[in-house]
Amino acid sequence: MLAAVLLIIFLLVVIVGVPISFAMGFMTISAFTIGNGAMVIIPQKMFSGVYNFTYMCIPLFILASEIMSRCGLTMSIVKFCDTLVGHIRGGLAHVNILASMLFAGISGSATADASGLGRIEMEMMTKAGYTKEYSAAVTAASAIIGPIIPPSNIMIIYAVCASNVSVSAMFLGGIMPGIVLGLAEMLLCYYFARKYNHPCRARRSSAREVLHSFKRSLPALGLPIIILGGIVSGVFTATESSAVAVFYALIVAICKRQITWKSLVECCKNTAKTTANVMLIISIASAMSYAITVLRIPQAMVEVCMKYVNSPAVFLLLVNLILLILGCVLDQSPALLMMTPILLPIAMKYGIDPVHFGVLCCFNLTVGLISPPIGMTLFVTANVAKVKLTDLFKQIIPFVLVGLAVLVLITWVPALTTFIPNLFS
Repeated sequence: MLAAVLLIIFLLVVIVGVPISFAMGFMTISAFTIGNGAMVIIPQKMFSGVYNFTYMCIPLFILASEIMSRCGLTMSIVKFCDTLVGHIRGGLAHVNILASMLFAGISGSATADASGLGRIEMEMMTKAGYTKEYSAAVTAASAIIGPIIPPSNIMIIYAVCASNVSVSAMFLGGIMPGIVLGLAEMLLCYYFARKYNHPCRARRSSAREVLHSFKRSLPALGLPIIILGGIVSGVFTATESSAVAVFYALIVAICKRQITWKSLVECCKNTAKTTANVMLIISIASAMSYAITVLRIPQAMVEVCMKYVNSPAVFLLLVNLILLILGCVLDQSPALLMMTPILLPIAMKYGIDPVHFGVLCCFNLTVGLISPPIGMTLFVTANVAKVKLTDLFKQIIPFVLVGLAVLVLITWVPALTTFIPNLFS
């Protein structure tokens, strides 16, 4: 009952337009007030929440993405994808999705994909004869692959919250679900292309053209290969890989002569702004997690679930429903920070693999980014594409259904998330 009251308070505060971090802070103060807790504990828990070496990944991966984007490598990825799949019916839609799958290994962010790479992709699709609304829908749908295929900031956050899960295992666990989602979206685009006679390139690219395009995009494609290769081989940890990524990005930028001191400072400023936003949410969520733990809310939910939920399958179905609702109104980071301490202990009681559960939660909340009415990525994409949000809602529904179908597949086939981590463990 207490958990429901606090959640209702939180959602009401969010709905009236209060920023997520302040809404979480309000909920935390409310919980401390109800529990007669000492308010001095709040700043202590906020500090200890971000005082974690693993979180060094977040600003470094963001900085590497900023530098690589500054080098103009996004266009080389798009051109390479065009030589591979541009000749298929609905070619540029497939290019859009495949480019997002490759760019995911650089950015790890749906917002970065939609606002950076997405701008280029939507312009190309619109010029080729696709409607603005369809182009924006494909871009938004493909952008959510970013947080699933490694590196991924939300998987870092889950690994820290779970404490017994490594970031490397989460990264490896996200590979197959990300690829499956990308292929499913491409199948949907192919169906629309056949139905509405979407254009495609007149001829297939020759092997020489593909090889030439691959060479031009190799600096961009090298980053995810180095990150995953280093982690899998044991050369460096996931945290250390973020520093390697920044070093690699700087070397590429210098070699291509695409970066100056001024642009590097701008990259650092953008990184600082993004990191500050994420870290503020993490710090407040840490205090909030402490408050709900002291109030024994997780323990109460465990007891209820163990009493009324009689199988892991039913529990996972319940988790999916809860997270789908939360994902429509909350960003991924606060939703994970709120729900992981509550739901993970229950999952462990049922013997569910923590990596499978973590990827499931991250994937679920990622689908929420494009779920009307409050999908965060939809707002970004509509703003970049200059289309009405209501028109984008109509076009995005089929892609949301595809995302939900893949979510069901991940739920019932744990091997999709655990096979690769187990292979390299």
